[in-house]
Amino acid sequence: MADQPRDEPEGLAGELSNPVAADDHGRIYSVIAGRRACAVQHLRLARRHDEQAVKRSRPRIGITATTGGSTSSNSRRYADAVAAAGGEPVWLEPADVLRAQDPGSVLAGLDALLLSGGEDIDPRHYGETILPDAGVKIDAPRDTAELLIARAALAAEMPILGICRGIQTLNVAAGGSLHQDLTLLGLAPDAHVQDKGTPAWKPAHPVAVKRGSQVASQLGGPAAEVNSFHHQAVKDVAPGFVVTARAPDGIIETIEHPARPFVMGVQWHPERMVDHHAGQRKLFQALVAAARKRR
Repeated sequence: MADQPRDEPEGLAGELSNPVAADDHGRIYSVIAGRRACAVQHLRLARRHDEQAVKRSRPRIGITATTGGSTSSNSRRYADAVAAAGGEPVWLEPADVLRAQDPGSVLAGLDALLLSGGEDIDPRHYGETILPDAGVKIDAPRDTAELLIARAALAAEMPILGICRGIQTLNVAAGGSLHQDLTLLGLAPDAHVQDKGTPAWKPAHPVAVKRGSQVASQLGGPAAEVNSFHHQAVKDVAPGFVVTARAPDGIIETIEHPARPFVMGVQWHPERMVDHHAGQRKLFQALVAAARKRR
């Protein structure tokens, strides 16, 4: 039987199986380098696509900022806690809210709202004037911006977590009022301000938590310990809200809206405790979970 002709190798393999002239070496190396660069580029694009997909899968949590920015270490703790819980933090500057013709438009593309801590709310927003010796410090642009955006978020039935000033903003936005200074109730000036030498993650006092409440499910039961950095507190609770935690002296520490999936305010600073207390992390995880369900 005569020998059958063999098929010639195809592609680059075929090229390399044949004798190669010296002046063809450069062309072959160029082909190899080009294909390698193409493969690397495909890998980079795939990785970027995966990163973008992960980012899109994270609920976007708007975080209210102080007037002038959101770059302080205290501010970054909110963003870090949200990110660690699986959310994508988005800063909401007061100036951006005030520039918007419709405050609700600032919430477009967001899945939840975090009302952060800061200065006191001007008492005029709850029908009072500043009392003598109350020590009230005001950030007027922030007051206006946050009350607008909090009311828009409530109207949109968006998940909300208010922290320290944030519980007060939430309460005032919904029609409640505040104690301008706890000393006016006969409490010591530092009754709810822990010692400056104490780490912020360490608890300052216990709170009694209402059984069956949302905050009880996150903190793990009817009792918990929290830090404390405030001289004001919720006085008249806004319509629709209920008190779900109190300090031993009766000061309101948590309010919730039982008719909403997740609308809560806490008087302490859980973002400063997340690295040491699992229950505090669960507050942010619950916010992100509620945001994910709303998408």
